[in-house]
Amino acid sequence: MIRKIIEIDQEKCDGCAICVSACHEGAIGMVEGKAKLIRDDYCDGLGDCLPACPTGAITFEEREAVAYQATFDSPKSQLTQWPVQIKLAPVNAPSFHNANLLIAADCTAFAYGDFHNQFIKNRITLIGCPKLDQGDYSEKLTAILAENEIKSVTVVRMEVPCCGGLHHAVLKALHNSGKIIPWQVVTISASGDIID
Repeated sequence: MIRKIIEIDQEKCDGCAICVSACHEGAIGMVEGKAKLIRDDYCDGLGDCLPACPTGAITFEEREAVAYQATFDSPKSQLTQWPVQIKLAPVNAPSFHNANLLIAADCTAFAYGDFHNQFIKNRITLIGCPKLDQGDYSEKLTAILAENEIKSVTVVRMEVPCCGGLHHAVLKALHNSGKIIPWQVVTISASGDIID
């Protein structure tokens, strides 16, 4: 169907992510440091995001798009950037500037029911699994911490021993970055409770 939908000019987008929060439908996400319309069917065509954009990168267009699907009953994602995998994330991204960084083990978001609101909200998210991924995250995390103005680091891990690798990599990266950055570790039990 032909309908009114937003378009985001990638040249004008500065990666501030204000439009992501302004979009009440969850249609906009961050991809490689730039705002993108990630779900045509979530864009209601009302344009709450337009006045929020400081660079004027968002406009309306009429084009072929799937029908709008209201998302009233589903909780809103708090994720404001993409990609989230540690191995895929660029070292320098606008989203890292002045960020509170969340580094989470893959399983934590599935174990803890309110993960988005409790941990992802107001943080830039990186995820990984030291048991499944090859290599050590500490070198990449060191570069991210050293080359960006990170305000804080929160590590969320499972209580299982394999998550110790993620915790260790973050501690090594904090040390190797040469910066003093406030940090904390939150441990989730297999039953989905915060245990420390």
